[in-house]
Amino acid sequence: LSEEFNVACVITNQVVSDPGGSAMFVQDAKKPIGGHIMAHASTTRLFLRKGRGEQRICKIYDSPCLPESEAVFQIADGGIIDAKD
Repeated sequence: LSEEFNVACVITNQVVSDPGGSAMFVQDAKKPIGGHIMAHASTTRLFLRKGRGEQRICKIYDSPCLPESEAVFQIADGGIIDAKD
């Protein structure tokens, strides 16, 4: 539908703890549920998590046209704003 009508489509997904699938020194190993089906159904995947205080972190998890990076932001009464230190 998104390609036919040229609109963005948001798919949400759950993550689970993956204690055996990563290095033992990783503090909080999580992986998305859905495997290859969810990975191939989307173009760009983002990982959202809570930061310090009211901060939120959005990490580009997988994208064919964007490098892996993170953005820190806050959700306020007026909408999404730049994070305050």
